[in-house]
Amino acid sequence: MLDTLTFLLQRLFLLAPIGLSSRLPPPPLPGRCDRDEAPPQPAPPHRFQRGDLLEVPRTLFTHFGIYLGEDRVAHMIPDILPVLTAERRQVQEMVTNTRLLLGVLAKRASVRVDAVEDFAYGAVIRLNAMDRAVLRGPLPRGPLPGEEVARRAELMLGSVSYSLLWNNCEHFVTHCRYGSAQSLQTDQFCEWLKLRILAQRNVLLTALLGLLSMVCLGISLSTALPTLVIPFTLWMAS
Repeated sequence: MLDTLTFLLQRLFLLAPIGLSSRLPPPPLPGRCDRDEAPPQPAPPHRFQRGDLLEVPRTLFTHFGIYLGEDRVAHMIPDILPVLTAERRQVQEMVTNTRLLLGVLAKRASVRVDAVEDFAYGAVIRLNAMDRAVLRGPLPRGPLPGEEVARRAELMLGSVSYSLLWNNCEHFVTHCRYGSAQSLQTDQFCEWLKLRILAQRNVLLTALLGLLSMVCLGISLSTALPTLVIPFTLWMAS
């Protein structure tokens, strides 16, 4: 079972070896400019200020970090190794895909410090692009002073719990920069997903997925009950 989950995660997270955030198409993603606005410009190298929020695109995700100064970035990344060893040198090495995927499965992560180049992993860095989206949100709040943002990030360094949707790298940076942990991308994705699930035409698909889980995992109370209850509940709620 673990091998199957690892294989599926590898297919999903391929080419995204540094960090995860729940940016999944096709729902529109918050934290980006509207269509009638100019896209945020890449930040010139070595022009970052302490406390800046940096983001880099991955193949399927966007990864976030807080600039600490002196070419250092604090960021949250799934990692299984801190659970297995306290050897600081090993933990501080570059996180491999295997470590990352096992960290996702184990729901463990590290808030670690890496060089800007390692954090970017060859991608273009965008600077404070989330500020505008947060100010347009339901509870608009500007960023905290840069020194406080950086201190918040430094206080969180070390092993932490992780959730792909509920406690990821975007929650980390928004807690540091705005004083409230949130993931704008997760919120909008979940809203999009809820609308799709509640549509009556998708109830049959949900039932078929349940039957498929019974075929793959075997017939048991844990597979049969959701297969029957979830489609019925969704049908009644739609």
